[in-house]
Amino acid sequence: MAQVEATTERIIAARPEDVFDALAEYNGRRAKVLSEHFSEYEVREGGDGEGTLVHWKLQATSKRVRDCLLEVTEPTDGELVETDRNSSMVTTWRVTPAGEGKARVAVSSVWNGAGGIGGFFERTFAPKGLARIYDDVLARLAAETEK
Repeated sequence: MAQVEATTERIIAARPEDVFDALAEYNGRRAKVLSEHFSEYEVREGGDGEGTLVHWKLQATSKRVRDCLLEVTEPTDGELVETDRNSSMVTTWRVTPAGEGKARVAVSSVWNGAGGIGGFFERTFAPKGLARIYDDVLARLAAETEK
């Protein structure tokens, strides 16, 4: 099994603190920035950053749906880590300053990919597909916070 990684980032014209708060607010604004690829969204514990347990289904393709139950931690300032209890997937959101009144948001998901020919296709196509999904989420996050 090879590790698979999907990464994307965006500069958002809003204060890093405001952008991070929107990402960490699972009981409110986080649900609003998710694209149509996410369904059955439910906060099961917590709801604001560290200690949150959140569920959703991620439909990466018409045939591939991932049932996610994510534990949220904040290992450092400006960083949210979502660890999926149902798989090896770990998604890290990092919000850092990018100049006056701007934030750089980077999101990276890593997981243990399948072996064989299926694994080859997963390593080849999944990162691009997931990056497109996260590009959409980051655009929605920008629209939510650039007010």
